[in-house]
Amino acid sequence: MILSRRTVIASSMALLAAPAMAATPPGLAAYISSPRRSPANVKRDKYRHPAALLGFFGLTPTQSVLEIEPGGGYWTEILAPYLKAKGHYTAALPSDPAAQAEVAYFLKKLGADPRDFSQVSTIPLSATQSLGDPASYDFVLSCRNLHNWLASGTAPAVLAEIFASLKVGGVFGIEDHRASTATPQDPKAKSGYVREDYAKKLILAAGFQYVASSEIGANPRDTKNYPDGVWDLPPSLHQGTVNRAKYLAIGESDRWTLKFVKP
Repeated sequence: MILSRRTVIASSMALLAAPAMAATPPGLAAYISSPRRSPANVKRDKYRHPAALLGFFGLTPTQSVLEIEPGGGYWTEILAPYLKAKGHYTAALPSDPAAQAEVAYFLKKLGADPRDFSQVSTIPLSATQSLGDPASYDFVLSCRNLHNWLASGTAPAVLAEIFASLKVGGVFGIEDHRASTATPQDPKAKSGYVREDYAKKLILAAGFQYVASSEIGANPRDTKNYPDGVWDLPPSLHQGTVNRAKYLAIGESDRWTLKFVKP
């Protein structure tokens, strides 16, 4: 039976539950608790809430998943082995010359663990280059990247490429550091913080349909007013030993989490 676009989108929205009630994707718990994950990444679970976040986005083990700019591979360690048998994991790596040390680290990580990462695909991320064939992915994940695209002026172009890469009814799940609504959005997001309403407007302009938001990543201790912006908080801790106890007590940033579909 061929489903209409409206039916596909309605089905995706019907699968949503309240954030606290979001079901852990089938079989995912074993990969989150795997001893093969790096201890440094495991320590961040209390801030990143992998089961709740991926449950909110509706991950399943048969999906073709694209992660945008995976950084040091926090989500890769969970998603790549989880999807290896029945789905597929692809990482879009930044083309920016300033990010090449990070890319080299990520590729070295993949090469060091063929058991978990032998089937991972990598593609370049560029505002002028497609993310593969159109309608390739069931789910695109972006965690704390939008502020970088604002800084480089590439946000509309990257969002357009993400939209083109998704199948109809496919999910775009995104989170970033939440800016206060008491101040206007800096178009370059120099502090690393992005207003949730500003992000939503940009993403809707790219053609997406909004589904829901979640407070999975909320942190009310984050006052968002630090000398070097969000990078003064863990894990970056740009201030070094200055006020270190204060920043550690705050923890990682306050984050919005948004779910969209491609209509």
